[in-house]
Order: sequence, then C-alpha cells, then structure tokens
Amino acid sequence: MIRCGTEVRVEWDERVVRILDRETGALLREHERQHLGQYREHPDDRPRRTPPPTLALLARAATVGAHVGQLATTLHAGDPLRAVRRIQGLLALARKHGAPAVDRAAAVALDLGSPSYQFVRRYLERHPPTPLTLRQVDPLIRQLTLYRDLLQGRAAQEGEDDDATP
Repeated sequence: MIRCGTEVRVEWDERVVRILDRETGALLREHERQHLGQYREHPDDRPRRTPPPTLALLARAATVGAHVGQLATTLHAGDPLRAVRRIQGLLALARKHGAPAVDRAAAVALDLGSPSYQFVRRYLERHPPTPLTLRQVDPLIRQLTLYRDLLQGRAAQEGEDDDATP
C-alpha cells in the first residue's frame, strides 16, 4: 500500500501510468487512461468498511420506504462509489414526488429486475400521480347560503349600530 507523502517512481505514456517502487522498481499500480467522464477503481482502493456518511444515507433511504431502502442497498452493493449519488437522487425524487410514489416505483423496479435510479426516475415521469379532486358535498363544507345569510345578518346589525349612534 502506498501512503501519502511516499516518494515513488512514475512512468507514463499516452495510454498508461505506472507507479513503481522507488527502491526495487517493482510495479505497485498501473492506471490506464479512461475516456472523459469514466473511471476505473482498483479493488484495493475501496474502504474495508462502509463509511458512516454512506451508512446514514442508506438509513435515510430506508425511512422513505421499505422498497426504496432495499433498492438503495442493492445499488450500494453493486457499485459503492457511484451508488452514493444515485441514492441522493432517490431521496431528491422522494422530496419532489412524495415518498409513497417513489416507494411504488422502487417496488416496480425491484420486481422487474431493473434496480436503478434511472428506472425509478423514468417511471415517475411516465406515471404522474392522479390529480386530487375536490368533493362537492362534504360534511365539513357548509352550504353557501349559510355564509350569505351570516354576512347579510352582520351587515344589517352594523347598519342598526350606526343608526343608534348619536
């Protein structure tokens, strides 16, 4: 393992960078050039334990819904480095569309064998929630005639008070 501050020999060309041991010249690590936006992670560079901020993120995803938590765990198991951003995306979708809608979309993604953030986002875009409808008759809503009568009664009462004032 190479520690920060350790001096090493480096050889590179247009395709690859090689890190060599300074004393023995042994190859310590080799990095191939990647296309823009892509990367390759060496398995030895991964942390042995899941970092606490990532554990907290997984716990927040589980509070959104059981299926969202399961999807977040599946994403993290597949690609821990990229999964953090995707789990943050799931949480953002829950804030935008509501937790129940995102949990339903995550359940569909898991059932269809396509556990990904992109699937959940596209599903929510193509299946908008049903609009809320107002009920015309409800025990909590009084008839408009009652409000009219109340306002007319108050107006008449104010008119009488104005007449009685000297």
